[in-house]
Amino acid sequence: MVRTAVATIPLMLSERGMPVSETVRLICPMGRKHGEMWAGAALVLIGAVTIVLAPSAWLNLVLGIILVVGGAGLALHGFRIPVPTLEVEDGEFRYTRGRYIVRIPFSEVGSYYVLPGRTRSLGLCDVTGRPRVFPSVEGRRASRPYLPLTGLTSPARVDDFMSTVGIPPRDRSLTSGSN
Repeated sequence: MVRTAVATIPLMLSERGMPVSETVRLICPMGRKHGEMWAGAALVLIGAVTIVLAPSAWLNLVLGIILVVGGAGLALHGFRIPVPTLEVEDGEFRYTRGRYIVRIPFSEVGSYYVLPGRTRSLGLCDVTGRPRVFPSVEGRRASRPYLPLTGLTSPARVDDFMSTVGIPPRDRSLTSGSN
């Protein structure tokens, strides 16, 4: 009889009660990305059907090749669109959108707020309740007090993510002002 020993790793908790070694991630859905990928796949399929139906007609061949190449290009472009990701890992809050990365020590995040609108945004406050300022994502402005999410991102999903991580909303945090 073979016995296996199961080693238990002690789980360290952060000051907010979250396990330090656990990763919590929220990937924001992006409608344009999915739309371009599905439209590209549909164009490739239509182009392939056009070629298969009448392979001897040069017009169908040219039209089919144009549809296949255009659809593949559209699907590739949709695949390459960066999607915003929020994650907390090893005591660090991280926002990633393509090559743009914001890293904040988890202990410096006091509260959050979600800005409504067509494209939702996430604002973070420090432990004293003042909004944090981030460099611009597109480089058009010097700085902004929020991180852009997507229009399909539900505020309820952001609230669930933040409550799982242990960051209170700004209007209910102890250190927030009268906002």
